[in-house]
Amino acid sequence: MSHVTEIKTFDELVGHRLVWRKLWGETPNASFFQSYEWFETYWQHFGEDQTLRVLVVHSCDEVIGLLPLVVRIERTRVGPVRVLTYPLHDWGSFYSPIGKNPTATLLAGLRYVKESSRDWDILDLRWVDRFGQDRMRTPTAMRQVGFEPSEQVWMQSAIVSIDESWESYWASRTSKFRNNIRRAEKRLAAMGKVEFHRYRFQGEPDEDPRWDLYEICHNLSLRGWQSKQDKGKTLAHPEVAAFLRDVHERAVALGCAEINILTVNGEPVAFAYNYVNSGRVFGLRTAYDPAYAGASPGAYLRFCMIRDSFDRGDREVNLGPGYLESKKHWATELRYSYRYTYFPGSPRAQLLRLKRLWDNRFRSAEHLAKMRAI
Repeated sequence: MSHVTEIKTFDELVGHRLVWRKLWGETPNASFFQSYEWFETYWQHFGEDQTLRVLVVHSCDEVIGLLPLVVRIERTRVGPVRVLTYPLHDWGSFYSPIGKNPTATLLAGLRYVKESSRDWDILDLRWVDRFGQDRMRTPTAMRQVGFEPSEQVWMQSAIVSIDESWESYWASRTSKFRNNIRRAEKRLAAMGKVEFHRYRFQGEPDEDPRWDLYEICHNLSLRGWQSKQDKGKTLAHPEVAAFLRDVHERAVALGCAEINILTVNGEPVAFAYNYVNSGRVFGLRTAYDPAYAGASPGAYLRFCMIRDSFDRGDREVNLGPGYLESKKHWATELRYSYRYTYFPGSPRAQLLRLKRLWDNRFRSAEHLAKMRAI
């Protein structure tokens, strides 16, 4: 018989770090975003305005899983709403319970939420890999405990699955796209000696975090076109720069960080900063020097990086959500993550539910009109 205990304070969470690390190591296809190190750093930087609700699921005398949840206030068109959700905050593509028993963890955790006093307005489990790791267990578990879920696509990510040879993969790209990469290679070569550097940390004791390489990425971020955006989309943006530096140090210690840099005559012209675990690469941030834009250094760096992942025997490269127009040419699939939302009977939750239904109907009608016009 399972039972659940709840962690509500950061000090209490620190006492469970060894348990979290053990369960993370047992989690199938675990990402760095599910690690204790990532969550601890995230909470230290962004936890002030959130409520911690980490559910620890026990079976007999053994902890079999963790369901990390937070309550945060989000602004909506019906006013501020208290949302109970996973603590990913759109940094990654997917999230799920921690441990090797995700079904039992979800069922026990959601049943505990159902029976507890409600400090939230909606339950919104986002970043669910419906057709992959989740296998529909999230909506099934929600229904079993009485949380009838509303399903909605949350985001799309461009994925390169490495289940064939590099030659087969590259041949499957369009001839136009392959020619564009060849032209980029020639243009860069005309400027000088082109070198690709990939540094993947091993998680060894006292490993050098290579702040020199990190500073190269930071400086390229300051020069890149994304630096002019008003949201924390770059490695150097003031809203997230300190957080990402702290996370880098933790990722290095776990062996979950890597830095890719392209140079011309020794001068850095593009970078890709990734998180890695168990052969799964997640592209966090990229940028290139606008002075070299005509030679497409970012695209050529991505070519070198993906080819190297084939050579290394990685399992997949997730190029991340957003900017899909430039990523779809590389992808073997565009993978969706889903959100599953439960709206209780409160007036505000029901208003939000009706608003979402209206928005979805409007988008569907707009899409149908476009299809008829073709």
